[in-house]
Amino acid sequence: MIRSVVICWLLFIVTSRGKPTEKKSRVLQEEPLSQLQHDDNKNFDYDHEAFLGQDEAKTFEHLSPDESKRRLRIIVDRIDDNKDGFVSEEELELWIRNVQNRHMYENVEHQWHEFDLNNDGLISWEEYRNVTYGSYLEGPLTEREYNYTNMMSRDERRFKVADSNGDMNADKPEFMAFLHPENHEHMKEVVVQETMEDIDKNGDGFIDLKEYIGDMFTAENGVEEPEWVATERQQFYEFRDKNKDGKMDREETLDWILPADYDHAVAEAKHLLYESDTNKDGKLTKEEILDKFDLFVGSQVTNYGEVLMRHDEF
Repeated sequence: MIRSVVICWLLFIVTSRGKPTEKKSRVLQEEPLSQLQHDDNKNFDYDHEAFLGQDEAKTFEHLSPDESKRRLRIIVDRIDDNKDGFVSEEELELWIRNVQNRHMYENVEHQWHEFDLNNDGLISWEEYRNVTYGSYLEGPLTEREYNYTNMMSRDERRFKVADSNGDMNADKPEFMAFLHPENHEHMKEVVVQETMEDIDKNGDGFIDLKEYIGDMFTAENGVEEPEWVATERQQFYEFRDKNKDGKMDREETLDWILPADYDHAVAEAKHLLYESDTNKDGKLTKEEILDKFDLFVGSQVTNYGEVLMRHDEF
């Protein structure tokens, strides 16, 4: 039976062909730390969601300050990764990034037991292939069946890149890189390669203007070209094609689909440190964080707070 990963891929193909006037985008943007406006003069709600997580933050709105502080003490110990008694800017950034990426961890956990058939704590390529493409591998295709050969080859190539030690067995970090390659530096090249294979119709190793527009919009008889198409043409000439040779190479494609934008996790870590570092030594003690507990958590819990509760550690 073809599993959810393949089904999602097919749904992407189908939805990408939706209404001819709808704009499709391949740009992989970083998820926001919070949808709220960041204005400390009004409240610390943005900081709470950035530090705690958007979904579970509201759980602790009715906690007393003492209870919030008690739980924050436990969280600070978790953030202090090297156990030196201080929270550095780097440790804060890592914490915020982990909270931001929690959905990826949950996705890995959700799929793990489906693929780890022998329960050895690893997912081999054979296990992934058999679960995902099992029915396809069992017999010849009928005329109406989709040919998954190309998809399976692409999956195997991506699996090999995610497999850091080359043993064709993925642990959880490697499986996360496989499922979410856009969030891992060493996976960016394979994301670019997959994108170019989808768009580069003439196979010359570049994406020209026709291919670029054609990936987002397909002209149909009687359908007027929407205004955004002209804007995208201008974007191609002014920003996508940086060397002005009329096409995008791999580096230009990388800049397009994975833009190096403002890093919200870094900015928020710097902000929290600046606002809480009373003695201005560039790091935070537990006392400094607790003194500013309303900035970090107020009366709300963190994502990790909920996790800790599930493990009876509070």
